[in-house]
Amino acid sequence: MATPPIKLRPYQVEVARAVLGSVARRRGLTFTVEMARQAGKNELSAHVEALLLAMHAMQGGSLVKCAPTLVPQVLVSMRRLKDRLDDAGLGGLWSVEAGHVVRLGKARALFFSAEPGSHVVGATADVLLEVDEAQDVDRQKFARDFRPMGAPANVTTVLYGTAWDGSTLLEEMKQINLEMERRDGVKRHFRFDWLEVGRHNPDYMRYVEGERARLGEGHPLFQTQYCLNPVRGAGGFLSAGQRAQLQGEHPRRRAPQGGAVYVAGVDIAGEAESPPIGPDADAAVRAAERRRDSTVVSIGEVDFAACTEALPEPRVRVVEHYWWTGRPHAELYPQLVDLLRNVWRCKRVVVDATGVGAGVASFLAKALGGIVTPFVFTSASKSRLGFQLLAAVNAGRLKVYAADGSAEWQEFWHEMEMATSAYRSGQRMGFGVEASRGHDDFLMSLALLAEASGGYAPRQARGRMTKGAEGP
Repeated sequence: MATPPIKLRPYQVEVARAVLGSVARRRGLTFTVEMARQAGKNELSAHVEALLLAMHAMQGGSLVKCAPTLVPQVLVSMRRLKDRLDDAGLGGLWSVEAGHVVRLGKARALFFSAEPGSHVVGATADVLLEVDEAQDVDRQKFARDFRPMGAPANVTTVLYGTAWDGSTLLEEMKQINLEMERRDGVKRHFRFDWLEVGRHNPDYMRYVEGERARLGEGHPLFQTQYCLNPVRGAGGFLSAGQRAQLQGEHPRRRAPQGGAVYVAGVDIAGEAESPPIGPDADAAVRAAERRRDSTVVSIGEVDFAACTEALPEPRVRVVEHYWWTGRPHAELYPQLVDLLRNVWRCKRVVVDATGVGAGVASFLAKALGGIVTPFVFTSASKSRLGFQLLAAVNAGRLKVYAADGSAEWQEFWHEMEMATSAYRSGQRMGFGVEASRGHDDFLMSLALLAEASGGYAPRQARGRMTKGAEGP
């Protein structure tokens, strides 16, 4: 049976030759391949799979590939393999069995989800074992369910992915490979960052340069997915340099300017059981109950003048803060409606709809209509919000009013300094202020404001304005 041609770039060919050589000689090597996002690792994998299926179609053999999720990652890998087989003139000769097996003659490629609850016991890999996005695959899951599949045949194994932190399966295997390379000189780890990939693909180089401008070079996603540098544990959410970028020179405003566009981010807190009454009620609650969260509204003035096709997101100037602690929600409702609708005439409002915020968000949505977007904090949604906020700060698209000595201004910058971040599995980030160090109501309100600004575009510009890309 004819073997499919390989049409790959030089860095992909280097990996393919190493993998195919180990398979042909039954060396049973384990390779780690770090390749910048969108640089073609899945295309490389599909070409290798198609070639090995064709080579083993007469005598038989099994390839196994796993990915962190069934949908879309496993299904995308299966589709790529089918396309490569078709490209090689083998269309009509391959078939699909049991929904997750691609067969060509007597050879099979089996695709599995590596999600923690998936059941994969019983499969055997005697030609090749692959792990896609290995930085997101649980180490114990791999060791328990997938690694043994190749033991009887001493199978060649390939782990593909990008960097994340020092605890991932890919990083662990990478360090083992680098140590073995030092001992015997056999190359087992391959690393191709965006600059290396861009040498062979100018269009890719321009795309990543745009991502660098949008996210900022120090952004965790740019560093891990394109520079392939792992993040290192927990630390400050905003560096001193980023806080300097966030500081603006425009004055705080108590009322809107004619013709300007405003959006808002609203972080909701609970009510005090017995809130004090009087002009200093909020300060009194904060003094009496230091651990009590506050409701914070951040008002942002949106400037579309600097938008370009490469950087479509607008600039946002935070011009006002409102801060209430312990206020009954029934008392806040009319004030929030008046401020957001009648005073600032906000075009979009993103409201914390988590827990106690759900009722307030529902009320505001009914009172203000389609301008309100409820936001429920989960591990995934908060991570996206944090990455998005970092991108806005890094790109200089978000500025806060100049120092005015107010309690709001002081609390805002205290939270920015106290905020920390922690990196978690699945390329997610947690961020906030530890309870022992203060609150993060202004921080979350700022993040919700960034979300609000990214989802609004003036009517005359809707044909060219877009939301941010994946992640931030």
